[in-house]
Amino acid sequence: MDHIDEVHVCEPGLVVLDITAQDEETVRAVTSRLDQLWATSGIGQVRRLAGEPGVRARLYADTRRSGTGGPV
Repeated sequence: MDHIDEVHVCEPGLVVLDITAQDEETVRAVTSRLDQLWATSGIGQVRRLAGEPGVRARLYADTRRSGTGGPV
């Protein structure tokens, strides 16, 4: 994954989550659930790395702020 910029974790409650799953559908399901809990950047680019299992995505979240508030 790309370098994490200091601004993404400069305060308590800010997190960077790297998600690895078998397929893109699973990554999207997980990020959708996280969107319901916290304010997030939404899903970025989903990547498959040659020679490594699964797909990966990165999500930025602010755990101090509520998300969409849907059922979890």
